[in-house]
Amino acid sequence: MKILVNGIQSNLRFSSAHVIPGHESCGFIHGHSYFVDVEIEGERAGEFEFVVDFKDVKGYTKAICDELDHRLLIPVYNNLIEFKDFDKKSDSIFDLKEQKTAHFKIDGKGYSIPSVDCVFLPLPYTSAEELSKFFAETLARKLSETYDNLEYVSVCVNEGIGQGAMYRKDL
Repeated sequence: MKILVNGIQSNLRFSSAHVIPGHESCGFIHGHSYFVDVEIEGERAGEFEFVVDFKDVKGYTKAICDELDHRLLIPVYNNLIEFKDFDKKSDSIFDLKEQKTAHFKIDGKGYSIPSVDCVFLPLPYTSAEELSKFFAETLARKLSETYDNLEYVSVCVNEGIGQGAMYRKDL
């Protein structure tokens, strides 16, 4: 059985700025008002024969949205972003979070942004495709702590009405 959670109607939204380094039009810092749809398939189980409790799905997804909301999303593992005082091969993303200011270059343009205004993501891009994978994997990991009856978690991150990317994480 499947359960569906509509991001617009369930208030699973976030507004963030991002950049897709090297892209002709998305290579500039710009933003979107995102919303997140979730689909989960599994067997009904437990006292109430739920696939999964909607409260859990919405709560965990909202927590991810809240973390990204009103921040600049930075894909740490993008080869076109050069960070000052950070080695992608040996340093932890947590080291970037500890710095007061993030200093980096994209295509020769230098940026200095307070770290508190950023979310450093372990991704190569902050595209809808990569964000949907990030959400699905994070949500699947969290739900698997409580539920052992799930077949997959699928998440669609929409950059606006009519366009989004969906990723399915099989469990």
